[in-house]
Amino acid sequence: MTWQTQRLPGDHPPVSSGQIGVLLVNLGTPDGPDPDSVRRYLKQFLSDKRVVEIPPIVWQLILRGIILNTRPQKSSKAYTKIWTERGSPLADITARQAEAMVGRFGEKVTVDYAMRYGNPSIESRLTAMMAQGCDRILIAPMYPQYCAATTATVFDEVARVLGAMRWQPALRFVPPYHDDPNYIAALADDLTAQLRGLAFTPEVMLLSFHGMPMQTLEKGDPYFCHCSKTARLLREELAQRPECAGVRFETTFQSRFGPARWLEPSTDTTLIEEGKKGTKRLVVAAPGFAADCVETLEELALEGRDEFIEAGGEDYAVLDCLNTSDHGLTMIDAILRRELSGWI
Repeated sequence: MTWQTQRLPGDHPPVSSGQIGVLLVNLGTPDGPDPDSVRRYLKQFLSDKRVVEIPPIVWQLILRGIILNTRPQKSSKAYTKIWTERGSPLADITARQAEAMVGRFGEKVTVDYAMRYGNPSIESRLTAMMAQGCDRILIAPMYPQYCAATTATVFDEVARVLGAMRWQPALRFVPPYHDDPNYIAALADDLTAQLRGLAFTPEVMLLSFHGMPMQTLEKGDPYFCHCSKTARLLREELAQRPECAGVRFETTFQSRFGPARWLEPSTDTTLIEEGKKGTKRLVVAAPGFAADCVETLEELALEGRDEFIEAGGEDYAVLDCLNTSDHGLTMIDAILRRELSGWI
């Protein structure tokens, strides 16, 4: 009897196939703003060797002995300030971005989202997609600028999950889109619309990106270069618009952590310096974040305001990330549609 004529056993499980999955992935968030939830999240996040490039035998002693006993209380206060009825703003916005993509690419395409750290996990979402018959999956890291500590960790986790699967899907990854015309245009249009709604005309706009240790640049990570190119292209586009006439642009890096040297200039230091030297009206945009989160809603909007005002500033605003704005969703649609080419 040849294999073509063999009959499947009666208890052979049903197999689904022929579907396409699209998974939007962002960094992550605690399940709640309480210290215990924050501690679980930080333990997972800060245990990633790509996030903290210190030998694990040394780092785990520091992490478990000091950081996880002190940092969760401070971070919990920050998360409490920005938590909503829908939970974590980052998870909520990413979920709504995914929901907005549902149905746009045809009935054979399933769109979902996951967090690299915390919930919903990449493992749970990939497992669900495979159960739904997705034998082709597009992974979309929602990081415009590539960094090993963000983009590469998504690849690591996807590889780990698929390593335990017998039947693996065909995979594609959305590449970094730091200089994608769709991204630059979406940022410029959205920021311009927000500037029109301000009650003041800014003298300075900070383009604030998440910071990384200086060693990432020294080791060849393209993150700093990607951020610099995004800032240059966005600056060139905004400078042509009347809403930005006379505005001075500065590129900065936020969220420093620990004693190591980080990319400079730092956002907090720049805010204080601008206030001290006489800048009265300042706005901050965070083009490296696909969705508002604790770094934008608390660090920039609340801590940043205090730093600028106390240093002598008067008018201060943090502009929204692209989130689920029409400009942002149009950009996501265009990028996903391009990367799905040949599958749909």
